Amino acid sequence: MSANDAVIVRFYEAFAAGDPETMAGCYHEQIHFHDPVFQDLNGPEVAKMWRMLLGRSDGLEITLGEHQAEGDVGTAHWSAVYPFSQTGRIVHNEIDASFRFQDGLIIDHVDSFDFWKWARMALGLPGTLLGWSPIVQGKVRKQSKLLLAGAG
Repeated sequence: MSANDAVIVRFYEAFAAGDPETMAGCYHEQIHFHDPVFQDLNGPEVAKMWRMLLGRSDGLEITLGEHQAEGDVGTAHWSAVYPFSQTGRIVHNEIDASFRFQDGLIIDHVDSFDFWKWARMALGLPGTLLGWSPIVQGKVRKQSKLLLAGAG
């Protein structure tokens, strides 16, 4: 296992253990994060997002699947199973992550998942009918941004 692959493993082990501080320790101070909900976060905002999400996620189960790192890039497939805090509905999200490394830490982290599929699980009928729409996606992004802004 390469040193960068070990960083991926350490990150997801900490995630599964509910340890956002160890997760943050896997990131470079200039970290950039992107996913379909939190579209562009930088630096301390990224650790703040993980602390907020872990603080709101009772019953979260994280499973790291295939992962690898070669040189300064890496990938991982991981899954998250949790009750969505706003609806109580169970979400089983499958995520593909890509990473860039610098100085032995993750400097760029991009998570990709099917937003419409997530919306169907998290929101039920409204997500099924409108989860594909920019209006619903924009509303979820705005609510998430407000939650993050209010997080300590």
